[in-house]
Amino acid sequence: MYVCLCFGISDKKIIRLTQQNKVSDIRSIREITSLGSQCGKCIRQAKNIIEKTIAISFEKAS
Repeated sequence: MYVCLCFGISDKKIIRLTQQNKVSDIRSIREITSLGSQCGKCIRQAKNIIEKTIAISFEKAS
């Protein structure tokens, strides 16, 4: 599913960046992509995806 329609950034890309690049917040993902720099409507959803991915990774590590 596309999260950022302005730049074509999907939930899968956000998950992959969170897992592979140790992205833990919106600021970090914005250093890699243009997410949220056009209209900003995607920020909340992207933040939720990042938090959920981190929580799942933490659970798997425990």
